Amino acid sequence: MTNKMQLKKDLKEKRELVNITLDRFLPRKDEYPKEVHKAIRHSLFAGGKRLRPFLCIRTFSLFNDNIEKVRNIAAAIELLHTYTLIHDDLPDIDDDEYRRGRKACHVLYGNDIALLAGDALLVSAFELLSHAPVDDALKQQMIKEMAIECGDRGLIAGQMMDILCEKKEINERTLNFIHKNKTGKLINMAIRFGCLTAGATNADIKRMNEYGTRIGLAFQIVDDILDIEGDQATVGKTIGKDAKVKKATYPSIYGVDRSREMAKKLIDEATALLSHYGEKAEILLMLTDYMLTRQF
Repeated sequence: MTNKMQLKKDLKEKRELVNITLDRFLPRKDEYPKEVHKAIRHSLFAGGKRLRPFLCIRTFSLFNDNIEKVRNIAAAIELLHTYTLIHDDLPDIDDDEYRRGRKACHVLYGNDIALLAGDALLVSAFELLSHAPVDDALKQQMIKEMAIECGDRGLIAGQMMDILCEKKEINERTLNFIHKNKTGKLINMAIRFGCLTAGATNADIKRMNEYGTRIGLAFQIVDDILDIEGDQATVGKTIGKDAKVKKATYPSIYGVDRSREMAKKLIDEATALLSHYGEKAEILLMLTDYMLTRQF
């Protein structure tokens, strides 16, 4: 089996595990009031590779084999991620009609229901996290960290600056702030929660945090490049919008070639950090390599 086939197989298995967890946890689509539950399920089960939960599970697997312990935590992270996608697509933010290859939530259900569906997913993430089979002290720590990392000192701060910097000239520091928070915080949190749940040492948590910082930034740089060079069928959302609204992106500051070099350097550094774990990191190494192109 080639590396690509092995990674695709593992992604599919973990995606199914997360989807089963989410399906059992959430209300059925016809449960009253059915409009919001339909909207939630439309967005959540529209597809996607479940990259963030996958990172959580696979990081956990570096230190512990009992993935039942981490499945609720991984699924909670996907609830949180999908909430951000629904809100990002709204007309007052990114105004995108497509997500994961399907019509965006607000296009089918209206802005009001999409807003409430996103809100429901956000609070449900904390509820699902509270069901994780870990001790109360760790559960409390993760709930607190999730609130901080995804609030106005983290993810929302990045989103806010992304909006404020549209059509403006910005410097490298501001660009890094936007994407460290808007994209990187959630990716790093998935990795950190995998470490914490598995009982990793402080040294391992630090190493994997450095790994997460690098792949989070590389992921965003590649995302910016794909908005220029990708196609909608592959990317799953409208292409060319960044330039149209003059968003702050890496290619807009550094150009495509330099941005690609930056992403490659970050991926190389991330790979070097994973080498510490030998064969146990084989799947994560494959995923890290995949992030450079996001193509199989």
